[in-house]
Amino acid sequence: MPNKKKYLMSFLILFLLSSCANPSDNSIDANSSNKPAKFKMASTYPGSLDILGTMAKRFEAQIAIVSGGNIKFRFFEPGALSPALETFDAVSYGALDSAWSTPGYWSGKVPALQIFAAVPFGPDSPEYMAWFYNGGGKELFEEIYHEHNIHSIVCGISPPEASGWFKNEIKTLDDLKGIRMRFFGLGAIVMAKMGVSTQLLATGDIFPALELGTIDATEFSVPAVDQKLGFDKIARHYYFPGWHQQSTFFELMINLDRWNDLSAQQQTQINITCGDNVRFGIAEGEALQVEAIEILKQRGTIFHQWPREFLDAFEKAWYEVADEEAEKDADFKKSWQSLQNFRQSYKTWKDLGYIKAGN
Repeated sequence: MPNKKKYLMSFLILFLLSSCANPSDNSIDANSSNKPAKFKMASTYPGSLDILGTMAKRFEAQIAIVSGGNIKFRFFEPGALSPALETFDAVSYGALDSAWSTPGYWSGKVPALQIFAAVPFGPDSPEYMAWFYNGGGKELFEEIYHEHNIHSIVCGISPPEASGWFKNEIKTLDDLKGIRMRFFGLGAIVMAKMGVSTQLLATGDIFPALELGTIDATEFSVPAVDQKLGFDKIARHYYFPGWHQQSTFFELMINLDRWNDLSAQQQTQINITCGDNVRFGIAEGEALQVEAIEILKQRGTIFHQWPREFLDAFEKAWYEVADEEAEKDADFKKSWQSLQNFRQSYKTWKDLGYIKAGN
């Protein structure tokens, strides 16, 4: 019996010493205490705006549930904490904890981020996500953002957008010349090549500019969103397809220092919640459009589809833009090449597995 007690006492001492020497072995995260985290989340989109804003509000609610209240994001309307188009700098410098946006808004600061927002004549949602999550896109995305002290997460996606609202019908390519138009991302550079004078306006500035005649036309989003913003009250001619945005990523930007201060569990909870938000965004985005289209038709909106001549001209201009942008910026070149390589490889599966239009 004494020997047995001695053995048990020795085992207990060794166990306790081992636990003290490696206290992280039995914890969820060796680098953080998993302490409660609160974030103020500025937004570039109004919270009431279908898909673009409501996905941010949904994330705000879901992360609180998923984390059991351990992580809380508080949504702020555009301009409440920072001018909408200045949130990138505010998050980078740590003046803001986080922000909801799309990477394409930061083209003036980081041209390569446009590849991670929407690409003219680019992939639809499944193909875009395939490249991002499994084709090297995510690694490039995070590398670029980390250089600016930001950790960004794809947290939403939308279906193809409309090509734009015009006050007058566009009958020839020459009709585009001289038009003043609000336009987003890489598509804006393409339209500039077509003779359009483009500018990027935040959501709340578009309708007043259209109403006052500061701009003659605008593109913004999908029918369900455009209809709510009332563009049809001023511009009757609505053009499709949205060649410039066949799918669009939305993001949750978090100050990198704040992100690194989170535990692995908390980071995973945010990633999981954003992943679910992407799933929800695809489903909702596809489901809402038909009703909006019918409402717009009843209000007198005239729907147009670009003739092949226009689409060919836009596509030709786009590849010129892509080459020019790649020449100017190394990160753009790397990201664009990565996407092109993936799409070329993916085409084997897409051509084989999917039914083509007209088949």
